[in-house]
Amino acid sequence: MDVVWTDFGFPDRDGRDSTLWIGTEGANTPCHQDSYGCNLVLQVHGRKRWHLFPSEDTHCLYPTRIPYEESSVFSRVNVVNPDWNRFPAFAKASAHVVTLNPGQVLFVPRHWWHYVESIDPITVSINSWLEMDVDDEARVGEALTKTLVCALKSAPSPDNSDNWLNPTEVEATSHETNLRYLSLAVQSCLGKRKDLCNETLSVNPGAAVSSHTKRKRDTDGTTANKMGRKNHCEPPQFTFGPHLIPVPRKLDEQSASPGDKGGERCSCKHSDCSAPSNKLERHCCEKCSPSSAPERDSTNEAVLEEDKKEADTLTITTNDLLDCLLQPQVVSLVAKLLFDKQGTF
Repeated sequence: MDVVWTDFGFPDRDGRDSTLWIGTEGANTPCHQDSYGCNLVLQVHGRKRWHLFPSEDTHCLYPTRIPYEESSVFSRVNVVNPDWNRFPAFAKASAHVVTLNPGQVLFVPRHWWHYVESIDPITVSINSWLEMDVDDEARVGEALTKTLVCALKSAPSPDNSDNWLNPTEVEATSHETNLRYLSLAVQSCLGKRKDLCNETLSVNPGAAVSSHTKRKRDTDGTTANKMGRKNHCEPPQFTFGPHLIPVPRKLDEQSASPGDKGGERCSCKHSDCSAPSNKLERHCCEKCSPSSAPERDSTNEAVLEEDKKEADTLTITTNDLLDCLLQPQVVSLVAKLLFDKQGTF
């Protein structure tokens, strides 16, 4: 079977720009997000089931960079058997599930999360990652991520004895090397921005004036054009022809957490209260008010005291710190600050 990426609008791609994947029944790829570009996947033999989540669901998928792998952001959630107590926000994720049959091609948009599993004895597929202009900035974020991960996880500490490097990574690079990569990534991105700006000015000399003209903003911060219309982003238009079929969203009742199902009510367990037990916010129920709450017995007091002791011995690990520092929105902000420090917008 020939792979003709030209049929999808990419005439210059061939086998050198493609990757071959061979798997057996039950083999799977953990749920993750690719940092660069978008993805085309051709199923050659056997079937694979794809669980896809839009980039807007990132906060529901508990991203982590441990184990570290360049250009891959992993989810801490087992998406086919989630632990609802540890990852309650996953219940709000919008899963799109599709079984890819031989001869079918799947388009994975930029930054869409995906978990892939082989469901036949032998599966063969071929994919090609498609570069995008925004990858230049993504490389800065990746270089920044690697610098922070290697710096913190290479430091002597009892909690750094875990296998924090993914097997695809040979070894941790030095801090000096990582800073050099980060500097080169920033320099390359700024250089391409400058070239683009010069190209724009050569075509339209008035662009420099118009691009700095202040525009009126609405109360929600959206810019408006001269006619007062808001400049909302149009939905992306794909160029893959009339046969592109959207992957359906998984049924809501299949992805709901156990706490949302009937029969689990508030801790008072009286028949008149319909509040789910997993809701932490207050709910309107007279019988659940503090005035009618049952008095604590000695057992409850002992449990509370034990909880207090555990809180007093709370320990923040290096991985906990990295999970916060390497949130996508934090990395984007730091990258912007690095650009600003070099005298750019």
